[in-house]
Amino acid sequence: MATTTTSTTTTIPHLSTANSDSQAASALPIIPLEPLLNPSSPHCLKTAQTLLSAFRTSGFFYLTDYSSLIPYPHVQTVFAQSEKFFARSQEQKDQLACSGADANRGYLRMGREKASSARTAEEIAKERQGMGEDMKETIEIGREGEEGNLNRWPGDEDGVVFRETMQGFFLKCKDMHAVLMRGIALGMGLGANFFDDYVSDGDNNLRLLHYPAVPPGGFDGGRMRTAAHSDYGSVTFLWQDQSGGLQVEKGNGSGEWIDVEPREGYIVVNAGDVLARWSNDLIRSTKHRVVQPPARRGKEGVEDHPPRYSIAYFCNPNYDKWIEALPGTWENVPGGKKYEGVNSRDYLVGRLSATYPVADGGS
Repeated sequence: MATTTTSTTTTIPHLSTANSDSQAASALPIIPLEPLLNPSSPHCLKTAQTLLSAFRTSGFFYLTDYSSLIPYPHVQTVFAQSEKFFARSQEQKDQLACSGADANRGYLRMGREKASSARTAEEIAKERQGMGEDMKETIEIGREGEEGNLNRWPGDEDGVVFRETMQGFFLKCKDMHAVLMRGIALGMGLGANFFDDYVSDGDNNLRLLHYPAVPPGGFDGGRMRTAAHSDYGSVTFLWQDQSGGLQVEKGNGSGEWIDVEPREGYIVVNAGDVLARWSNDLIRSTKHRVVQPPARRGKEGVEDHPPRYSIAYFCNPNYDKWIEALPGTWENVPGGKKYEGVNSRDYLVGRLSATYPVADGGS
């Protein structure tokens, strides 16, 4: 994994316009996690301020130097286990189907979810009709031990290895979430431990994603692997393979999109709607999408679009917490607080419910 020894950010170019050694003002910054692990380091506060700046401007950045919390070989094992899971028969996967947004655990087959920036099931249904369904399948994994909401694990020997791998990875990501939130708190002048009681339970979601190979013509009519949307929670960690296709909107509503180049060992980090709401829109929750990747030449010279695998870890405040504008984000702002307070679980379940309109196991 690549390392960075200072908290100075660098930039990467648009995939379509320059090579990876070039610089571009509109590209994502690269920020190391390591300085945030040592509050006494002279780089800690500077890194926290850089982190907050990235969240305020693009809402996205690359995170590096996290191996002391999550060794990269563990990430590679998660990718391998994910690919093995999605290679199971459709019947095996459907037996683990997610029952709905309230649990948000289990398998979601192709067409079950429609990512969208719309807020209601009715609006999303219209998008389904016009743009088609998302071209992906996923399995959702939550924290263990939540009464009434159990994870759905395969019951065979391979399933035991899968379960152990994902449980360990989930907890490592939970620890990294706490560190990142301390960085945000420092950058906002709230004190490093301000968010500790908000993220202690680990009410987060580990999502493994598989975008199957797409034949020629499969993207006709404006179809995408995942439509433009913003994430619902506070912070998202994303590891992606080398297939490409992830894009970030340059400015919300601008219509310009930046290619997010896959870089092995780097985490793509973005803020979600809860964090934007919590910060009274000081922090940006930026739209993103997964589009048609470069084609490859397959058997008999026929081009198709290769499969894509990614690992997303969606971080949320504890489900029992009340979320309202943070101190220092609204007192001197015209109009004050932009949003009413909301319970973390109620908000997240409400948003998810609009994206899962199809009955259990449907398509």
